[in-house]
Amino acid sequence: MAEDFDLVADYREDLGKGASRRLRREGKVPAIVYGAGRPPRNITLDENLLFRQAQNESFFSSVLTVKVGERAQPCILKDIQMHPAKRRILHLDLQRIVADEKIRMSVPLHFLGADECPGVKLNGGAVSQLITEVEISCLPANLPEYIEVDLAEMELDQIVHLSDLKVADGVELIELSQGEGHDQPVASCQVLRAAVEEEDTAEGEEAEGTEAAASEESGEDKGE
Repeated sequence: MAEDFDLVADYREDLGKGASRRLRREGKVPAIVYGAGRPPRNITLDENLLFRQAQNESFFSSVLTVKVGERAQPCILKDIQMHPAKRRILHLDLQRIVADEKIRMSVPLHFLGADECPGVKLNGGAVSQLITEVEISCLPANLPEYIEVDLAEMELDQIVHLSDLKVADGVELIELSQGEGHDQPVASCQVLRAAVEEEDTAEGEEAEGTEAAASEESGEDKGE
């Protein structure tokens, strides 16, 4: 079930770095709302509430409702600026959306069945997740919170590509729409190199031990 995210905001008139610093000291986050053929508007959001909402993965791939007084506008998050050293949100870019216009969003991939697939359980392989999100295009009503990647049947040395993903009707993978050569790998199952090297080393040491024992026996026989 899709999460509902309401961003209660206020309009702001003071602009510039100095004004933004003052807002942050007051526990506010400056943001801008733009798009849908209307002028951009500068707003502020409550930092603590916004930070709690941003802990939910769905926040970044859902339609957000920005409320200013009695007005409400559906938006999507286009950019978030974080403090380089502290767990603080510094600024948001929000894009207005309309129901009949497609949007482009990056949505996360959820990998399922990796630990139970034949390549892992029967053949000692390990699954590598090569990408963690994909960019899609769709109408707002079709926006998925995430896309599932079912790896339950994955075999050793198998690679899952973008074209193997199952997406809902009306959802298009941007990378695939760019034509041949853009069907990038999503996940692979292989025996880890370190495990192979350890096995080879163990076999080599065992062989050396056998040769040494044989050599000692041969020496003893000659001594006799």
